[in-house]
Amino acid sequence: MSARGSRTTGAGGVGQALRRYQDRLEPVVTRVLLIGIFVTGLTAQFVKPVGDAMEGKAYLGGALLSLVGYVLYDTVKDLSSSLRLPTRGQVKSRELGAFVSDAFRARAVDIRFLGYTGETLYNELYHRLEGLIEDPGPTRHVTIRVLIPDFAQAMTVPSRVGERGVPVDDPDFRKRLEGKCQEYDETLSGLAERLTAEGRVNARCEYRVYPGIPRDKICIFNRELVLHGLYDVIARTVLRGAAPEYYDPKGYRTDLNVWSLEGSEDSKALIATWNRHLDNLWTLAAPPPWRGPAPA
Repeated sequence: MSARGSRTTGAGGVGQALRRYQDRLEPVVTRVLLIGIFVTGLTAQFVKPVGDAMEGKAYLGGALLSLVGYVLYDTVKDLSSSLRLPTRGQVKSRELGAFVSDAFRARAVDIRFLGYTGETLYNELYHRLEGLIEDPGPTRHVTIRVLIPDFAQAMTVPSRVGERGVPVDDPDFRKRLEGKCQEYDETLSGLAERLTAEGRVNARCEYRVYPGIPRDKICIFNRELVLHGLYDVIARTVLRGAAPEYYDPKGYRTDLNVWSLEGSEDSKALIATWNRHLDNLWTLAAPPPWRGPAPA
């Protein structure tokens, strides 16, 4: 998941600027080198002092070869670009680790999630935050915002599977899931507080709840890379033995569509829309019950 919006003003912005300069200067530098080789070889062929100084004999052939390379340079470059593998449009949820690692290469890391319990993302965030304690690298600011369903409310998903597949609200099952999320929140928040206290990285992790069922799985990395998928809302699970079945979406099985600022103009517009949408949802969302009311 680098994935990079914050990098436009930090280390990532420098990297992008260098790539842009490379794209502009590479053709010029290559042409200059080829022309230089051609001129030098041609001069060495007809100007004896130059030829003697270079101690070579087959200058004309080398010069002509360089000229051919110069002429063919654009064609070869275009062919190389056409053979380059396209950006992947879809990934598996189990591949989130790569996106998280990429996001943490920025000076200011901003990761937002909307989904179910966020277990798949939690495991990756835990290891990355723990790693910052020993080696923060370029990272100086970390913001993590996680939106989960309000498990304190009656729900059709997750729920117990009733007769003929009718969903039956199950407060105990909801409480079990809420306990998981509380554990994730407290663990990540504890790591963030420890990082901040040590003074090398200013980190903050916060969970909030939204009303409704877990339908969309959305990850936004550094405001410039979006992963979006849909949960299988009728996926079932059995907790133990002959216990009843539950409607319980499996986040790790969810396929995620990928949009990046490095893509088309349509991708950029869509990313702006998702950023605005999650910003608005976050504003409306409430703190989870274990955190108490939001500060005034």
